[in-house]
Amino acid sequence: MADNLQRITAEIAAACAHVGRLPSDVTLVAVTKYAELAWVRRLVELGVRDLAESRPQQLVERAETLPSEIRWHLIGHLQRNKVKSVLRRTELIHSVDSLRLLERISGVAAEQSLRPRVLLEVNVAGEAAKDGLPFAELMSQWDAFQAVPQVDIVGLMTMAPLAADPEAARPVFRALRQLRDELATQAAPHVKLTELSMGMSGDFVVAIEEGATLIRIGSRLFEGL
Repeated sequence: MADNLQRITAEIAAACAHVGRLPSDVTLVAVTKYAELAWVRRLVELGVRDLAESRPQQLVERAETLPSEIRWHLIGHLQRNKVKSVLRRTELIHSVDSLRLLERISGVAAEQSLRPRVLLEVNVAGEAAKDGLPFAELMSQWDAFQAVPQVDIVGLMTMAPLAADPEAARPVFRALRQLRDELATQAAPHVKLTELSMGMSGDFVVAIEEGATLIRIGSRLFEGL
């Protein structure tokens, strides 16, 4: 696992150098949803502190088991009835895909005296099987999203269609960055859209070249285990 992490870190640095960015601008978020608990512990020993789960229940269980300094990211679909269980344990929710969900997060945050950081998930490719807000819906509701209290919208997230060629994902990542830039011109003073969560094991280099600040890596970390 150490070798896998070292190779990924080198690829991140090379991708950043290629487009004039600093490696410190990119956070590797280790996706542990299919990983054995012993593997996750080893990642933490190797210095990885940002871990992601798709399932709220597994995030809660692992957050209670693993060291408290881990920053947990929820990257999977979040049902409104699961918000209360995950909010206190989550550093960043990547997958806010409706105004109703954001309003639910806001209500629970007020009850728990929290101010959670969230990303709005956008279905850039328009795939029916994927979660996420359509472009048009987000644009039309942008003022309403910004007006929701007790939460910080800090950026956007997307998932590119699966493809053998990483270059196929580039238009999707570029479109998300352009959407972020457009929304930023209409953002209220309290909304700082600094984060772009995009890119996974097969296409994170392209995502970094297109502006990703958070890359979600799972299978590459655990190859050969």
